[in-house]
Amino acid sequence: MSITAERRTALIGDYKTSQDDTGSPEVQVALLSERITNLTDHLKTHAKDFHSRRGLLMLVGRRRRLLDYLKNKNHDRYTALIGRLGLRR
Repeated sequence: MSITAERRTALIGDYKTSQDDTGSPEVQVALLSERITNLTDHLKTHAKDFHSRRGLLMLVGRRRRLLDYLKNKNHDRYTALIGRLGLRR
């Protein structure tokens, strides 16, 4: 259910904005999206796992707040990020 170290470094490498970047909103949203996808797949097979469902809702809220922050700071980066992640169809 968690992200492997290799997948995490691959996501950071794909979404980083500078050489030493590991905490920009783009990287954080990409990591959260990966965790949300994993938890969604888990909940498809374990429908009554309400503790994980609560964790999923908290992750979705955190991603939403980060996206709102990015939208207010730099709208071009926001639109590029949601396009790359496939959010907001």
